[in-house]
Amino acid sequence: MASQTNDPGLFSVPEDYEELRAAVRHLAEDKIAPHAAEVDATASFPQESYQALIDGQFHAPHIPAEYGGVGADALASCIVIEEIARACTSSSLIPAVNKLATLPLMLGASEELKHKYLTPVANGDALFSYALSEREAGSDTASMKTRAVPDGDDWVLTGTKAWISNAGESEYYTVMAVTDPDGRRGANVSAFVVEKTDEGVSFSEKERKLGIKGSPTREVILDHVRIPGDRMIGAPGEGLKIALRTLDHSRVAIGAQALGIAQGALDVATAYVKERRQFGKAIAEFQGLQFMLADMAMELAAARALVYVAAGKSDRNEADLGFFGAAAKCKAADVAMQVTTDAVQLLGGAGYTQDFPVERMMRDAKITQIYEGTNQIQRIVMARQLLR
Repeated sequence: MASQTNDPGLFSVPEDYEELRAAVRHLAEDKIAPHAAEVDATASFPQESYQALIDGQFHAPHIPAEYGGVGADALASCIVIEEIARACTSSSLIPAVNKLATLPLMLGASEELKHKYLTPVANGDALFSYALSEREAGSDTASMKTRAVPDGDDWVLTGTKAWISNAGESEYYTVMAVTDPDGRRGANVSAFVVEKTDEGVSFSEKERKLGIKGSPTREVILDHVRIPGDRMIGAPGEGLKIALRTLDHSRVAIGAQALGIAQGALDVATAYVKERRQFGKAIAEFQGLQFMLADMAMELAAARALVYVAAGKSDRNEADLGFFGAAAKCKAADVAMQVTTDAVQLLGGAGYTQDFPVERMMRDAKITQIYEGTNQIQRIVMARQLLR
């Protein structure tokens, strides 16, 4: 998983990446897939998956070697997330959320802060969560109400962050808070690292969700949480700039997650139609179903090409990453929703039951159209870049 030097291209992936895919797929099928249904049914954190990912060094592969990680580039990270999501979407949020939450540090933190917080994540000793959204500040992040007030050398944070993935399980949180209430909107927010054990940090009950039930989603409640000043990421007022740069990169990983969900559903549906018999023959012989499978595979292949190209742009930090990151996430998420819905249809009544994983995959796919910016927001991002 060395650093990528060449564009992955539209048509092929280098051999070492396919070797990585085979290794992650083997681990996912052996150690993660057997627990996926139970994790969903009980809405329990996938602890067995987490340990298996740590053992395989797939829990946070993006962290550079100087902080104890394996230094996977964006394409390698995407393949890891994609293959885990093929087996269990909730489990794929372990590396995906670790990447989302630590990217602000990688982009803007001091070396001291990077070493202090990236190292335990790389070692598998801690999870990291990203706390940007609030109940009334979702797509409109600049309207957040959480405040950070200076007090001597410290900052005191007060507010509530909502929809936080893996909240309660994570030891560390990247928190965005307004540091200059009278400042220019969008330039008055700063980023901080908050620890789970800081006095005044608490969590709501888990949200009752449609899918990704094994990844706990909670509010993070900050009640006059005092933290040292050296836990600010970047300079005062740079929080939203860092947050938006983070999302340009992390949205590619959500695209990869959507690919995995869609691939898992397509695999199940393909196997089923070859076995299921009606009117004296396998239903795979009916042209109407063949056309459905062909469309599912075609759309998935197109989405995968876009995600992998976006991953290359992420590694090179190219100027059009904003467009390609948004496009990759948007296209792959829409494809995942369509492919999983069609997979349920192909299985008929069986697809609507929990005897097969496609109903879970369909429920899980929906969130990829919503988090890290709804697909409507992605289209705004793309349009703005086109019209600059």
